[in-house]
Amino acid sequence: MRSDKFTLSRRATLGLAAGAALAAPLPLRAQTYPDRPVTILVPFATGGYNDRYARAFAPFLAKQLGQPVTVINRPGGGTVLGNTFYLQQPDDGYMIMMHSAAPYIPLSILLRNAPYKAEDFWMINLPSRDATLCATATTKPTASIDAAVAALKANPAALTVGVQPASADLVNLALLVQAHGIDRSRMRIVTYDGGGPARTATMGGHVDIGLVGAEGFLPIKERIRPLLMFDEEKFEGFEETKLITDHAKQHGFEPEFVAGSQRGFVVLRRFVEKMPERYRILEAAIERATKDPDCVATLKGQQLATTWYGPEASNRAYLATHRTMAKYADLLKAS
Repeated sequence: MRSDKFTLSRRATLGLAAGAALAAPLPLRAQTYPDRPVTILVPFATGGYNDRYARAFAPFLAKQLGQPVTVINRPGGGTVLGNTFYLQQPDDGYMIMMHSAAPYIPLSILLRNAPYKAEDFWMINLPSRDATLCATATTKPTASIDAAVAALKANPAALTVGVQPASADLVNLALLVQAHGIDRSRMRIVTYDGGGPARTATMGGHVDIGLVGAEGFLPIKERIRPLLMFDEEKFEGFEETKLITDHAKQHGFEPEFVAGSQRGFVVLRRFVEKMPERYRILEAAIERATKDPDCVATLKGQQLATTWYGPEASNRAYLATHRTMAKYADLLKAS
């Protein structure tokens, strides 16, 4: 959905044989892979962006791999449950993840003492580059972000606020209320395990306002009132929504925010290192499926991202977010 560009560097964090090796002939022993179905693991509840993306993409990946592709969900613990489950699987290329890898993997490490490192995971492609959107249901009376801020300054418990725990959205909420001198400890913050449930609660008016990734709001945009976009440039589909940079300038503070979810296909670094031939087959299949005109049309029809950034740019973006989230770890822990 976003058209972010990344300047590629020559620094390799792996001695990875992928990339240029994609064009090289594969050994015959790799050609037996895959010889059975492949699974996409989504570490979130059904209905969210990752779940919808995995299910829309699966038939096109199956076409490229020549095997059925199924989707399973393992939500819980801010993705710790799904990540840990994935680490317990064989390193054979028969399971991949569709993940909001950044910021969820770094945050699970920083806040939940997860038993893995950010570097244990390898990004194949992160096509979705999101931004936090603060929104309310069209049935709610809050007409603008200024009205919401005024209500919370007068009484921090005046509005219920829906958000996912251990998320960029929570960081952005904390930075916003801190800038306005609102006591976060007195706020009524309702947490949801996944973007789908958080958006449903916002759209349905179960909370007064919600802060969730903007891309997932696009299919239901007619049922919400966008209040504030945590970005410095217009977001496709929400071009008229006030940006945090403009809001901060209006109220006399320096804008601080973190990038939203970077979503896409993830495997384990140890799989890439142990089985490079299989990895090359899998990466090439995901790239071909991503660029398949029928797949592009299907994803666009569901307002899902279609960009092929590739492993190098995707891994650098992911690790940069890890460093950013580490900077705000104390703020998140205080939440």
